[in-house]
Amino acid sequence: MYNGFENKVAIITGGASGLGLAIAKKLSQYKVKLALFDSNENLLSKIKLEPGTEVKVCTVDVTSEKEVKKAVDETACQFGSIDILINSAGITGKTNIKSHEVEYDNLQSVFDVNFMGSFFTSKHTLPWMLAKNYGRILHIASIAGKEGNAGMLAYSASKAAVIAMAKVQGKEYAETNITVNALAPVVIKTAFLDGMPPEQVKYMTDKIPMKRCGTLEELASMAVFIVSKENSFSTGFTFDLSGGRATY
Repeated sequence: MYNGFENKVAIITGGASGLGLAIAKKLSQYKVKLALFDSNENLLSKIKLEPGTEVKVCTVDVTSEKEVKKAVDETACQFGSIDILINSAGITGKTNIKSHEVEYDNLQSVFDVNFMGSFFTSKHTLPWMLAKNYGRILHIASIAGKEGNAGMLAYSASKAAVIAMAKVQGKEYAETNITVNALAPVVIKTAFLDGMPPEQVKYMTDKIPMKRCGTLEELASMAVFIVSKENSFSTGFTFDLSGGRATY
């Protein structure tokens, strides 16, 4: 469907499961060389992609700038370049709680993974893209970052910060053939939901006019378009995947 993916090199954070793995599987169909970053070494060891896919798995804590830089540089040295970065590593933290009940440590940990992790990977990937005058960066945000989900202050605020970062970076690198965009899905049907209170999941699902969760296939298909060569004139933009929920 898309041209120009073969032999491109993509880093995907949170690549061992959920959204990241779904995107990796989709990109492997286009013969993209993959570097999957994740903190879960056990899940990384079990990944199965399209036969013949060149893949590097890296056990990385994205909240550590030192670990991120090391993994990015090793990826570039092994494959010769970095063309695509997809930040899908994320956590919700404690949910179904009011703002006055939010604890500092929980708020900080959510921001460390969701925002700082995306900042560190883009910071250390961009120089490799600038050297080639080409790149595609996609930060996975959330509809919560645009509209706010009651009971999810830490998550909503961190994803709003991710959206703001995509807008800033999109403007900063607009003349370099590097696009930086965000994707704001509603709740996607993954194991991610298992750790959330049923009341919180119902609250989010009830707000979707289609009255269902999004699917991994739907998300992966949109992500692939956003990081494709064909998507060359959209940058600093937040794409929606909301089943009709998004209002702007």
